[in-house]
Amino acid sequence: MEGDKGCFHEASFIDQEGQLRTLRVPVVQELARQGLNNLPEKFIKVHPDQPITASFAHDVKALPSINMAKLRLGTEPKVRAQELAKLASCAKEWGMFLIMDHGVSSNVLQGVKDVVKGFFGLSFEDKKASVGSYASVENMGYGRNFVRSEDQALDWIDRLTMKAAPEGASQGLHVWPQRPTNFRQGIEQYVTETRKVLDDLLEALAESLSLERHVFIKQFNPKDSEINVRVNYYPPCPRPDLALGITPHTDASALTLLMEFDTTGGLQVFKDQKWHPVPWPQDTLLVNVGDMLEIMSNGRLKSPWHRVVTQMYVERFSVALFYNPASLAEIVPVRDATMENEDYKKVVVGDYLQHYYKVSPTTEKQAIKFSKA
Repeated sequence: MEGDKGCFHEASFIDQEGQLRTLRVPVVQELARQGLNNLPEKFIKVHPDQPITASFAHDVKALPSINMAKLRLGTEPKVRAQELAKLASCAKEWGMFLIMDHGVSSNVLQGVKDVVKGFFGLSFEDKKASVGSYASVENMGYGRNFVRSEDQALDWIDRLTMKAAPEGASQGLHVWPQRPTNFRQGIEQYVTETRKVLDDLLEALAESLSLERHVFIKQFNPKDSEINVRVNYYPPCPRPDLALGITPHTDASALTLLMEFDTTGGLQVFKDQKWHPVPWPQDTLLVNVGDMLEIMSNGRLKSPWHRVVTQMYVERFSVALFYNPASLAEIVPVRDATMENEDYKKVVVGDYLQHYYKVSPTTEKQAIKFSKA
């Protein structure tokens, strides 16, 4: 392949004959560092006659920003009720929303940016020496995920995945980078602060849907609920019209919390039969409804189909937290007399995640069918 110069991730998959195969996947950061003029064929996602449309500010419909301070108990009742109504409207319409006044300190956010950029600023050899790679369900460590065949078109991305909760979840695994030396400290501090935000949102979302306030949060035991952290790096791409940073998908989580930095303009959500760029004002975080919350809410909320496009001249970083009940927990859809159809069945979290990783990537919203009665 053009310009690979020996820098590869290894990805394992089961082929159609049931045999375990290992594929060497070029490291896109190293390809970009070489200043490619052409996109390697392995990363071409679409036919040139049907180019991918990038994000432009003039065609963006702004997502509402939810003010977390107004959602807190003790806020003037009318103000809080208005913010809850806004939250319900946006969550139902888009499946995602921005949050402001979230209470995560600027020092903590800056700390995340510093350690992420510090890691991806290392040479490929130093990154590989700093952290391991594991082809498990969560695809933890530094490398690639969702590689299923040799002829699959690949995403223009490098990523790093860690399990930050429950305590001891990654014990014995070399998934936390050793460089920068404060990488784990910076990420874990961010997880501690944002977990409070996610818990508050689970309660507020239930209340906004006229459900009992604790109906979602009670399925998240603080001692064994899970938070996976995925750091996404999208280097400049020579042909943004032909490549994708992440293939269209839904998230398997209950809630996903996303921060981005250095540039905006990559995330898009599919709605009304077309792709919409998602705006991202500075100092806001984005919250995404995942499949687990769709199941818990019995379809009152839907996980959105979304993707990431690439950009030619700039790199983009994002950090996603995927929040779920414990792997062995059984989640039960909320039933009430107002719902004529009970479309969703109870599922064990770990069973659903295994199914999700087994079938992904897909060309449509398919994994959620596992939970349909």
